[in-house]
Amino acid sequence: MANSINRILVAIRDLHHPPRTELRKAAELARAAHAKLELFHAVDIPVRTDRAAAALPAGTVGKLIMTKLRTAEQRLQQFARMATLRGIDVTQHANADYPAHEAVVRRAERTRADLVIAGTRPHGFTERLLLRNTDWELIRQCPCPLLLVKSARSYAGSAVLAAVDPFHTHAKPADLDMRLLDLGNTVAQLIKGSLHVFHAYTPLLEIVPLPTAMAIPAIAPPEAERAYAQLVTSELARLAVAAGVPVRARHLRMGVIANELCEVAKTTRAGLVVMGAVSRSRLKRLFIGSTAESALDKLDCDVLVVKPRGFKSAVGSRAFAGNGRKAA
Repeated sequence: MANSINRILVAIRDLHHPPRTELRKAAELARAAHAKLELFHAVDIPVRTDRAAAALPAGTVGKLIMTKLRTAEQRLQQFARMATLRGIDVTQHANADYPAHEAVVRRAERTRADLVIAGTRPHGFTERLLLRNTDWELIRQCPCPLLLVKSARSYAGSAVLAAVDPFHTHAKPADLDMRLLDLGNTVAQLIKGSLHVFHAYTPLLEIVPLPTAMAIPAIAPPEAERAYAQLVTSELARLAVAAGVPVRARHLRMGVIANELCEVAKTTRAGLVVMGAVSRSRLKRLFIGSTAESALDKLDCDVLVVKPRGFKSAVGSRAFAGNGRKAA
């Protein structure tokens, strides 16, 4: 496989409640890929400034951290012994580090993880699976593919939907689409499912200036729209053929991208959607583009976010020590 998965890091947010869904899905993938699994938890630093630490008796912060670390390791060991993970090579590790997303990134880089798995939780008045700030920061900074678990449904036999952008808008690297399809194919084989490819586009618009009013958008001539649709179709077909995706598993839609993606994910009963995170021109930050940014919170299935080749995280390699300085 072009994208082998040998090491999986599961980021555990809450030590009080076993993340059963994340562990079950991590086990599905690890068992199929014969991968090693690490359960990781970032222990929150009790005192984050030198001034606050100086107000406490000597050694207090260190003792608090060590107590929290021991408790975290014990809980992670309990999770590792769950029946879901039986027969898998599982280790556990806790770090005193802050903020949480940087701790996960640092651990992923240190262990050379091929995949990071993190779960979402219902929050807010509507109890929807909205992404938190930590999720968004992981999307931007995680150096390896990031699997955000949103659904309790099993992966077994489900579709894997790769959302591609054959015209490479938003400065998207030309090879990212093939990376999405390669990894999507790898996961589809692991779960004994099928790979599907998706792309949505909007109609051509022409801005018409008016002498007495603001410019207004106008629909392009029908022949131009047909020519554009043919171009989009051929580009999607080119990618699909290269990835071995059959015609029945190709989904080309015209309309609002986020809405169309969610609809196709439902109709194909996708277990997960694979998306790309790309750099935004000269700002050198990572975002996930119009295909994903407005759709992530709406999707009911899991999301696998992939970075361009050669991506370097902006997160430093030195962990937060709890006294306002960085520690090795």
